[in-house]
Amino acid sequence: MSGTTSSFPSPLAGEGGAQREALGGRGGRSTKSSALGNAKHMRTNPTEAERALWQVLRNKRLAGWKFKRQQPIDPYIVDFICFAERLIVEADGSQHVENAYDSRRDDWLRSQDFRLLRFWNNDILKNPEGVLTSILVALEGDETGVGPVSSPTPLPSPPPQGGREKKDLPRG
Repeated sequence: MSGTTSSFPSPLAGEGGAQREALGGRGGRSTKSSALGNAKHMRTNPTEAERALWQVLRNKRLAGWKFKRQQPIDPYIVDFICFAERLIVEADGSQHVENAYDSRRDDWLRSQDFRLLRFWNNDILKNPEGVLTSILVALEGDETGVGPVSSPTPLPSPPPQGGREKKDLPRG
């Protein structure tokens, strides 16, 4: 069989070769690796709002919920995601106003059973407590799905510097 060529792909191509073809990859570079490269670039160059939000979401700082940032989800990259609750949080600038691409992207992500929250960068920077409250409500709230949040409710004031507030204990 030394002079014949096989119509089967090389075993070295593995499943990645088939995946690359299915995703429409060209020139041997897969869409997945391209998205991963873009995500890495976006992690090292966050916007001011993304940086501020990440400071609260990272390392399970928001009530113990684990988030990842600039995470590829098939052909798209999401700003922040909590996989446990399938909740995506997006920090948006003015380029996202009535954007047809964002609409198609959101529809696709919802079809994959993800819930989405979008916040304007300005809201993240000027009303971080309200944004975080909205995220917590989505994480711990009902299962009906979450849409865009326009006017989040601020968090309550923190306790005094002396430590925990003492509460009256019931007498019994």
